[in-house]
Amino acid sequence: MGERGDLAVLTFLGYRHGHLGPARLGRWRRLLPSPLQSNWRLYVRHARTGMAGVHFLSTAIGRTPHALGARLLAEGLPMHVLGQASRLVTADGRIDLRLDPGRGTAPDATARLVPLPERPVDGPWRSAFADYEEMLAHCVPQDRALSVQPWRGRLVRQEISLGIPPERCVPLSGTVTSAAAGALVGEAEPFAFLVPFVRFRFEGETYEPL
Repeated sequence: MGERGDLAVLTFLGYRHGHLGPARLGRWRRLLPSPLQSNWRLYVRHARTGMAGVHFLSTAIGRTPHALGARLLAEGLPMHVLGQASRLVTADGRIDLRLDPGRGTAPDATARLVPLPERPVDGPWRSAFADYEEMLAHCVPQDRALSVQPWRGRLVRQEISLGIPPERCVPLSGTVTSAAAGALVGEAEPFAFLVPFVRFRFEGETYEPL
């Protein structure tokens, strides 16, 4: 990204699942738990095919059975277990997020964020994008994960369906601290936005030769 191509986009999400489980369970999914999860991703492009997607650097979830299931069933998803995880939304719209790895290897983060009344005209995203809408157009469509398995000579492609309209994204302001993020991006200034609701569906996983 950027005029010289020397920038990259790193995002991490914090969200609570709505009864995470296979769609074939139908209404019985309401009996399943709704764990808090965080995905840490780089936006990448495959050099040979030009295919764009995200590459998972780390993922973390608040329940051990879900972490084991992800490691067994999904390629390229380095799932870790959080020691403690919380996301609080107050009546006035403030969002408090806490990801605590405990003694484990999950990434950490603490954020206190409030919604902005309108979209900002300036921010750290200006170093790579002309305006806020261009940034959202790049960051929000994230329906493909890419990872490489050189020991098997293949590219793993996971397709998901989110369908997030950029106009639904709410800009946020506040503080974000994370030793895990600092180890990756140094002193880069963070920015945040909220997607109030997402229908997540995993469409499938395919393999292609490198």
